[in-house]
Amino acid sequence: MSDGKIRRPKAETPKGFRDYFGAAVTTRKAMLDRIAEVYHRYGFDPLETSAVETVEALGKFLPDVDRPNEGVFAWKEEDDWLALRYDLTAPLARVAAQNRNDLPSPYRRYAMGPVWRNEKPGPGRFRQFYQCDADTVGASSIAADAEICAMLCDALEAVGIPRGDYVVKVNNRKVLNGVMEVAGLAGDDKEAERGIVLRAIDKMDRLGVEGVRALLGPGRKDESGDFAKGAGLHSEQADVILNFIATRSEIEKRHFEGIDPTSDSGRTATRNFNSVVCQYLHTLVRDSDDGKQGADELSQMAFLLDKQGYEADRIQIDTSVVRGLGYYTGPVFEAELTFEILDDKGRKRQFGSVAGGGRYDDLVKRFTGQSVPATGVSIGVDRLLAALTAKGLTNADTAGPVVVTVMDRDRMADYMGMVGELRSAGIRAEVYLGNPKNFGNQLKYADNRRSPIAVIQGGDEAARGTVILKDLILGANIAEGASLEEWKARPAQVEVPRGELVAAVRKMLAS
Repeated sequence: MSDGKIRRPKAETPKGFRDYFGAAVTTRKAMLDRIAEVYHRYGFDPLETSAVETVEALGKFLPDVDRPNEGVFAWKEEDDWLALRYDLTAPLARVAAQNRNDLPSPYRRYAMGPVWRNEKPGPGRFRQFYQCDADTVGASSIAADAEICAMLCDALEAVGIPRGDYVVKVNNRKVLNGVMEVAGLAGDDKEAERGIVLRAIDKMDRLGVEGVRALLGPGRKDESGDFAKGAGLHSEQADVILNFIATRSEIEKRHFEGIDPTSDSGRTATRNFNSVVCQYLHTLVRDSDDGKQGADELSQMAFLLDKQGYEADRIQIDTSVVRGLGYYTGPVFEAELTFEILDDKGRKRQFGSVAGGGRYDDLVKRFTGQSVPATGVSIGVDRLLAALTAKGLTNADTAGPVVVTVMDRDRMADYMGMVGELRSAGIRAEVYLGNPKNFGNQLKYADNRRSPIAVIQGGDEAARGTVILKDLILGANIAEGASLEEWKARPAQVEVPRGELVAAVRKMLAS
């Protein structure tokens, strides 16, 4: 450089991205393995697709974008524009079209992996995040949608979310279309306004009634000063939309008024609640054929789920659910965690949504010209993992390896022999490969690695044919104030014959 200084790159992650270290990766894998077991039990097969798709194949379906291809990380290569996938559903549509003559129909698949969105990052909002999807392609039956919702319940319970701490909320885009028709938003010339309305409803939990009303009307300025254009509806039109959103909560107040939910009458009321909501939806959509069909589909879903034991305590018809993506055509659903956590300011709030999905019958049609029905769900992996952490339910094995310390550089082969025996026995282990001069640093390293045991053999132990096993977990507990009786009953380190190394380590790990 002209000033003689070496310009070094900054050692920092790009804005909106983050790194995942050992325990986080291990815990996430354990959670995904339990979800995969549920999907596998339902007959779904795994699928891995490329992280890169053509922009044309991805399509323009992201919410809150007005310019073509905004919201994705894209670049031009020769004559094609390529982009990182923004979800796992658009690539599935391409796979289903590309392999339509070879795949079974219906085709049931699940997929897990990172996706990327070129959006404004913020607290808890990253530009790369993990999703876990399950989809059925080629089934027009509403039974497929009901099955996805039931499977979502089973997946949440499999990872440790108990009944009562979650609810899967279900709505139908056709009902929404019917309500917008009643509000005077039918026709191709109103497509832009309908899109704004859908995105506004989707923000009800975050913005509240007045925030949504502003987006239905002239627009809204957020805390940063950014202005979001509204749908331009007059007050009577906005009232139709807002009354529809409030349908479930209003019916719930009347339906359960004065009833103990744990009583027989309460359980009966819960069992009948979804049917009552569906009946009322028929009155809201009036003469809209699309709206009536949507209400009928919700009634059918509720019936099928009830027969399998999935009642309104787990799966509820809820008119506030719309989903922001633009490709949904029928039932839409979200899984919401209902337990309370403390936010950054110490205030109690419900954890909120961790999964969502719905029916998208026209996505594959973009490639083939032929209608191919499809439905699916996507779990926000990072969100669900954060929920499990908040509940203290992350129980993956995050212990570090057994560390074989090095007391004599010239005996490295002996230490490697010990670690080889441990590994052959299925025990996670490693030799300390740093500078062995300071033994205290070796133990500090073992602590940083969350190691349960340190294996020690100096010259005296080698002469006696023994090794010392130092129980680092017990040692830490003693340091924190374990009783004298605990110390006497189980000393923090023992000396055992070298030939009994594996058996002694197993015994100490088991205890």
